[in-house]
Amino acid sequence: MVAIEIGEIVQDFAIIMLVASVMALVSYKLKQPMVIGYIIAGMIIGPYTPPFSLVRNLDILNLFAEIGVILLLFVVGMEFPIERLRRIGRKALVIALSEALGTFVVGVIVGQQVLHYSLYNSLFLGLAISVTSTVIVMRILEELDMIKEEASHLILGVAVIEDIIIISMLAILQSVTSTGHLSGTELGVSIGTVLAFIAGVIVIGSKTIPKFVNYIGSTNQHDLLIVAILGVAFGLSFIAYEIRISVATGAFFAGVLIAESKVHSVTKVIATPIKDMFAAIFFVSVGALMNITLLPTFIVPALVLVAVSIAAKFFTVSISSRIQGVSMRNSLRTGFGLSSSGGELALVVAKGGVDVGVTSSFILPMIGAMTIITTFITPYMIKVGWKIANNALWSHPPPPSLLLSSSFNKNKNKKNFWFGFRHRFRFFKKR
Repeated sequence: MVAIEIGEIVQDFAIIMLVASVMALVSYKLKQPMVIGYIIAGMIIGPYTPPFSLVRNLDILNLFAEIGVILLLFVVGMEFPIERLRRIGRKALVIALSEALGTFVVGVIVGQQVLHYSLYNSLFLGLAISVTSTVIVMRILEELDMIKEEASHLILGVAVIEDIIIISMLAILQSVTSTGHLSGTELGVSIGTVLAFIAGVIVIGSKTIPKFVNYIGSTNQHDLLIVAILGVAFGLSFIAYEIRISVATGAFFAGVLIAESKVHSVTKVIATPIKDMFAAIFFVSVGALMNITLLPTFIVPALVLVAVSIAAKFFTVSISSRIQGVSMRNSLRTGFGLSSSGGELALVVAKGGVDVGVTSSFILPMIGAMTIITTFITPYMIKVGWKIANNALWSHPPPPSLLLSSSFNKNKNKKNFWFGFRHRFRFFKKR
């Protein structure tokens, strides 16, 4: 075992934070998500950017990144207590399942049949493009003042359930691929293990962890509370690791249990700064591990997968929404709002393939490039999609009097007919 000097840790940590802060500031000034700045910071300090690497030890960076994954998913889980998950309802569940599974299957097929990638590369690519960034979509809806719309509530509900589905699928995929082969028995055991873990957390954990956190919170000692909740987060992550599922799964459901406590608002406030620090390191590490010299080899497939992801998500969401009885306008809004893939969880999925050693070296930079592309286009997709849904024919139905008028009677004159025709298709006019 090679000893790591404290000087290396301090130097690397200083470089990471300084470069990340500068690039985050640039992203902020350009009104772009700071995750893009963190990824670019990683590219700058990483070993694949000439003339040399600014980071002395990538093992240190990877260690910080793993902690970042745990804290990132832990705080995300704190947003979704069990009761809130129940309230989201059947519609959001059906839409999320159809979107995640539909996009995953399409992604795997395109990866193997069109791009001719290996099975494992296609599996992790398919799962990565199935992700919709809850954080990015929520921020965009808030900035556009659309957060209170009915379609926005459905979008966020679907995104929440989708996160749980993706995290569970990642746990299953990592468990299966780590064995080196995909058999029906291994798949069944992996699915059973993940479901048993989630069931145990919800049934047993919900009766013990919130009471424990409430007891700690009654002391009014914030330092004691932060130590306790981090103990829960890393404890469940360790249990998940020991049963060979993703540590992100354990961290996420640890956050769900903390959200059930009476002091969850306080725990979120005191845990967020720690999460922000290590999450930044995670995104920097993803950028550092991106071999940008491979860009010419994957940029075209990346654009193909972005287009496939958008199309698959839009159609699966729109169709499943209509089947669930959602209006055509809100179905289109939901389809456009959820059609852009990427975000922090997509990078977690890509990193998951690297961690088990079954994906090629270009998969991580490809997902990183796709995340940057989709992060840029998501605001425009939502804006344009909202306008299309609002201006569509069914958003402005003709009055009943017009439907009963002579304009739709074949025996009447053409002038009245064309008046009705123009009225029904007035969404072509500039508003």
